[in-house]
Amino acid sequence: MAPMDTHQVDEQLKAMRGWERHDNEIRKEFKFAGFKQAIAFVNKVADAAEAADHHPDIDIRYNKVKMKLSTHSEGGITDKDFALAAEIERAA
Repeated sequence: MAPMDTHQVDEQLKAMRGWERHDNEIRKEFKFAGFKQAIAFVNKVADAAEAADHHPDIDIRYNKVKMKLSTHSEGGITDKDFALAAEIERAA
């Protein structure tokens, strides 16, 4: 699976509310009522990531969770990243 070019990524991002491209990744920050809700969300994402065999970089700061996706084996952003981003949105 080849990485998407900048135009392809930007077109996909138009349909993804709150997601943005930064270099070779897409990312979004989610905010929850508290720490326990943020961790519950991360656990849902972990299940989806394991099922997809594609794992985001996750940064947890109390009630804020930042998700970063990139297909490192391909050196950029691929369809796998957008598929997992959609699963992350469902988990939120």
